[in-house]
Amino acid sequence: MITIVGLLLLGLALIIVEILVVPGTTLVGILGAILMAAGIYFAYTEYGSTYGHYTLVTSAVVSTGTLYAAFKSGAWKRFMNKNKLKGKAKLVDETKVNVGDKGVTVSELRPIGKAMINDFRLEVHSKGEYIETGKEIEVLKVVQNKVVVGLLTKQ
Repeated sequence: MITIVGLLLLGLALIIVEILVVPGTTLVGILGAILMAAGIYFAYTEYGSTYGHYTLVTSAVVSTGTLYAAFKSGAWKRFMNKNKLKGKAKLVDETKVNVGDKGVTVSELRPIGKAMINDFRLEVHSKGEYIETGKEIEVLKVVQNKVVVGLLTKQ
């Protein structure tokens, strides 16, 4: 019985750690779920279906209650990033950059980088290809805040 309770508590602790401390790793949460499932499995095999059912329902209720209490208490807030972004995206003035305008890359486009077009330094997007610094480009499309460029082919 101590083994079963230990597996269930350790599994629940690992799931809580996954959610509150190291979210996104999933390894800790999966290990916690496996330990809880093992505890429930041992309850069924060692004590029969009646105690197995009790263990399953109790585990579900305790897990749900613990997670609910953890979120309601605000314990997870100390792990949150409290910094707020104050900047805004620099909008492209569509009257100053038009399809067909020519420019030069001032950084590599992989596929996003910087370019000088009509004496404006802008963030531009290639169509997915890599374009080196200092290459001549042409504006292919301007949509909202996105300037799509392509490598200028000499004719």
